[in-house]
Amino acid sequence: MVELKTDTSIDEMYAAGQVVGRALTAVREVADVGVSLLELDEVAHQVLRDAGARSPFLGYRPSFAPTPFPAVLCASVNDAIVHGIPGGYRLRDGDLVSADFGAELGGWVGDSAISFVVGKPRAADLRLIETAERALAAGIEAAVVGNRIGDIAHAVGTVCRAAGYGIPDGFGGHGVGRRMHEDPGVPNEGRPGRGLPLRHGMVLAIEPMLIGGGTDGYHADPDGWTLRTDDGSRAAHTEHTVAITSAGPRILTAR
Repeated sequence: MVELKTDTSIDEMYAAGQVVGRALTAVREVADVGVSLLELDEVAHQVLRDAGARSPFLGYRPSFAPTPFPAVLCASVNDAIVHGIPGGYRLRDGDLVSADFGAELGGWVGDSAISFVVGKPRAADLRLIETAERALAAGIEAAVVGNRIGDIAHAVGTVCRAAGYGIPDGFGGHGVGRRMHEDPGVPNEGRPGRGLPLRHGMVLAIEPMLIGGGTDGYHADPDGWTLRTDDGSRAAHTEHTVAITSAGPRILTAR
């Protein structure tokens, strides 16, 4: 069931989204060669504490996961696509990092992700990240009243495929509200004009995930969480929580 949010609720979700935006900005500023992923998690955790917010990630356990997620930040490096668990790994020059973060404030959730390079970037990584950002922008542009979920999926997928990148099947965006994952699902590839109609008050997380090698295959690490590219190529992940309104899409996790 899809819950339509009131304008007041959307404003409250914006407050949660701004906590997310501040945390991701702080993580990106601190990330440098020699910094551990655990240190990035602590930076994000401190933003939550300062805001009086809680983490929808910490302790989260969906059906596919063997254990609850042990951190407030997903930190996925290089060939890790999503759901990377922060550990003692220290960032190296040229690492591509995807950081995914959520915050719950006042009973509402915000969810967003960014990808960036630490140190000297490879041209191919910059192109991959730029394409992920363009795919996200295209998805947001399609998130208007009167369109359908398939229009968002088609917009995202068209950008990704035109650039020659792969898309991991079965993972994509979702509704957001009182919980981090709500209906409807928002695929990263699809046919325009299909799926649920978009209505004022729907709030969606739109999140392109791109595989640099152009294939779609992926697998889970032994931790049961981290998803990696089968071909060993690098991946990028971007995401915003977006409200569908009669005035157009409103990005609730804008940074």
